[in-house]
Amino acid sequence: MLAALVPRLGGFASYPVLSSVPSTALRNFSAAAVTTDNSLQVVLEPLDGIDEGIFLLSLSRPAARNSIGRQLLRELRECLYTVAQERTTRCVVVRSTVPRVFCAGADLKERAGMTQMEAATFVRELREAFAQLDSLPMPTVACVDGYALGGGAELALACDLRVCGRDAQFAFPETRLGIIPGAGGTQRLPRIIGKSKAKELIYTGRRIDMHDALRIGLADHAADDSPAEDVALRVAREIAQGGPVALRLAKQAISLGLEVDLHSGMKLEEACYAQVIPTRDRLEGLAAFAEKRQPKFTGE
Repeated sequence: MLAALVPRLGGFASYPVLSSVPSTALRNFSAAAVTTDNSLQVVLEPLDGIDEGIFLLSLSRPAARNSIGRQLLRELRECLYTVAQERTTRCVVVRSTVPRVFCAGADLKERAGMTQMEAATFVRELREAFAQLDSLPMPTVACVDGYALGGGAELALACDLRVCGRDAQFAFPETRLGIIPGAGGTQRLPRIIGKSKAKELIYTGRRIDMHDALRIGLADHAADDSPAEDVALRVAREIAQGGPVALRLAKQAISLGLEVDLHSGMKLEEACYAQVIPTRDRLEGLAAFAEKRQPKFTGE
C-alpha cells in the first residue's frame, strides 16, 4: 500500500511558461514589471542565472485586490499544472504584484451573482486548486506582504512555507459572513498552528499581523528589516541548492508520513529513499562532496 502512495518521479513533459525574467528583477516587485497586454491575472515566470530552478507564481489583479474570481482561478490552475510538469524545478514562490495585498479572498461581488449550485461548484474548484498547490511535487514558499484574507489566507496555507512582510495581515472572516472556510482552512490551519489557536482565529475572524503570525507558527519567516520578497528569494535559493529529485521525495515523505502512524511513516521514508539511490543526482552529490565543489544536479 505504501508503494502506491509514493509515485515514481521522471517522465515529466516540459511545458512552456508564460514569461521569463532575470533573477535580478525579483528585487523590483512592481505590478508594472509583470503586467501583460492580455491582462493575465496569474503569471508564471522562471528565474535564471543563480536562481535557475526557481519559479515565481504571481497574482496580478490590482483592481480587485487579487480577489479570486473565475478567471484568476482558471489561470491559477493552468499555471499550477504547467509548473508541476517541470522536472528540474526546485522551488515555487507564490507572491503578489499588488502593493499591500497578497489576496483578499474570494471575489464576493462575483459570488453574489451566482446561483447556489454555481457557488458550490466554484468553492469546490477553489478547494481543488489549493489541493493542487499543496500537492505540487516541489517545495513552495508564500511571500505574504499585505492582506491575506479568507481564501487568500487559505492560499498561503497551501504552501509549504510562509514568509511575511511588515504589512502582512491574516484573517479568516468567513463566520462573520455566515459561512466557514471552504478551501482547506479548517483542515490546514490546525495542522500548522494547533487546534485551539486555529479554532480561535476561525471562530472570531480576528486579524493578526506579522508578529502574531510568527509567534503562533503561521509564518516561518518575518521580514522585519528587509523586503519580504528578498527574504522569500533567499529561502528559495537555500532550497534550490538541493537536488530536484531529493526535494520532491523529501516533500512526499514528510507530507504523506504525517497522515499515517510512525511505523508506517518509517516505511514510507524507506520507500522514498529507495528512489534516490539509483539516481544520477545522488552520484553527482557524492562526487561534488569529494571534489569540494557545488553539485550540478539535473533531476535524473
